This record gives sequence, C-alpha cells and structure tokens, in this order.
Amino acid sequence: MIVLGVILLIIGFVTGISILWTIGIVLLVIGLVLWIAGSLGHAIGGRRHYY
Repeated sequence: MIVLGVILLIIGFVTGISILWTIGIVLLVIGLVLWIAGSLGHAIGGRRHYY
C-alpha cells in the first residue's frame, strides 16, 4: 500500500492530475499507520492464529 501510494504520488505530480495526488497521499498515510501498528504487535484485520 505504501509503494502504491508513492507511485500514485509520482504519477500525479508528473502528469498534474490532482486526484492521483490525493489518492496517493491517502494510501501512503493508511499504509504507514498499518505498518506502524503491525510493528507494534497489534493484529489489524487478521487472526491471532493462522490455524
């Protein structure tokens, strides 16, 4: 999600399409929040056990 956000930011900046810029920022922020929460040990949208 972070990579997709960065790609959309770059494409939106180069082409000047503001909706891609906005979607890229939103995806980047959501990806960073999920990454930080996952690194702290919080299970988000998943199961505690895989079995």
